[in-house]
Amino acid sequence: MSDPTRPSRPAVDPADLTAVERQLGRRPRGVVEVAHRCPCGEPDVLRTEPRLPDGTPFPTTYYATCPRLTGAISTLESVGVMKEMTERLGRDEQLAAAYARAHEHYLAQRAELGHVPEIDGISAGGMPTRVKCLHVLIGHSLAAGPGVNPLGDEALAMLDDWWQPTSCAAAHAAEDAAEDAAADGAAEDATGRADG
Repeated sequence: MSDPTRPSRPAVDPADLTAVERQLGRRPRGVVEVAHRCPCGEPDVLRTEPRLPDGTPFPTTYYATCPRLTGAISTLESVGVMKEMTERLGRDEQLAAAYARAHEHYLAQRAELGHVPEIDGISAGGMPTRVKCLHVLIGHSLAAGPGVNPLGDEALAMLDDWWQPTSCAAAHAAEDAAEDAAADGAAEDATGRADG
C-alpha cells in the first residue's frame, strides 16, 4: 500500500539496477534513485529507503556501490585519515559545526523517504561527533554536492580518479558484447548441427 503523504517517485531505470547488481554481485535493495553517477556514466552512489523491503532499518541513505570507488575509499581509510579527522573535530569548532550541519542534512534527506523509529536521530558515518566510515561521507558528498559535508569533501579530494584509465561502463559494454557474441556463436553451432 502506498503512503499518500509521500510523493511518488519515478521507478529506477532497470539498466541502472543491472549495473549496480554487477557492481555489488547482488541485486540492490530499497533503491529510491541513483544519487550520483561516475564520470563514466555508471551509478556510483544510490539513495536508499530507510527501511529495506524485508523490514530491516537501513540508516545509510547514500550508499556507494562502484567497486573502484569503494576500493579507493577503503585504501584511504587504511592510512589513518578517519582518526586524524576525528581529532580535528575535537579541536576545530567551525569544522565541528559544519559537520553537525552535514549530519542534520543527512537526517533531513532520509526523513523525506520515511520515518523509521529505530534509527531516529542516527545518521551514518559517525556523524556528528566522529568519523567512522569514509564510504558514507564520500557518498553523501557526491550525492549532495560540494559544501554540504566538509569531511566528505576533504576525503573525496584525496582520491585519485577511480574511473581511470578505463571506465567501468566501457569495460561492461565490452563484457556484454563478448557474452552476446558467445551466445550467438553457440546458437549458430546448434543450428548448424541441427541442419547437418
